[in-house]
Amino acid sequence: MTLPEPRLLVISDRSQARRPLTEIAAAAFAGGCRWFSLREKDLPADARRGLLAELVALARPYGASVIAHDDVDAVIATGAAGVHLPGGSDPLAARALLPNGLIGVSAHTPAEAAAMIAAGADYVTISPIFLTDSKPGYGPALGLDGLARAAATVKGPVLALAGITPTNARACLEAGAAGIAVMGEVMRASDPEATVRALLGAVERVSPTR
Repeated sequence: MTLPEPRLLVISDRSQARRPLTEIAAAAFAGGCRWFSLREKDLPADARRGLLAELVALARPYGASVIAHDDVDAVIATGAAGVHLPGGSDPLAARALLPNGLIGVSAHTPAEAAAMIAAGADYVTISPIFLTDSKPGYGPALGLDGLARAAATVKGPVLALAGITPTNARACLEAGAAGIAVMGEVMRASDPEATVRALLGAVERVSPTR
């Protein structure tokens, strides 16, 4: 499965958001984001499905891909592009329900990332690369060395996640990441469109390794 381009995945978190998620997503799409994931796991299923449908509609004029964390039923109902699964999940079970969908999985070690790709995931996020305000209890940070080990080990696309900013995004790709994933950097931004443009400015100066 081909990943959306450019290789920037914006992940939602309304607990950090300075605006409604639909406004942030619209600003992100205007800034060049073409890959957005709805992560609001604590929302009731109906509310999450309605929000996902709104995001899919917002993305359509930009040709952007919207996915959802965990909720395969909502993806099917709204025609979203795919699903991002928690670590230890079975990508093939999701593939059976979403034969043409994009399937991603979270990982926290190179070994876990390699196992998820081997199990059929199209990509993995690996975190935390840097310590982050979004998930202060997670760690220790893998750092660029840990990211490089993962990228060298995993036979598929690895996205760097956690603590990624316009300042360090380029270093993540140079370490071997196929792309970057961000949450708080965009959710907390006073100007999400400008933040996305800055992130893409860093990403687009480095050719993906995979």
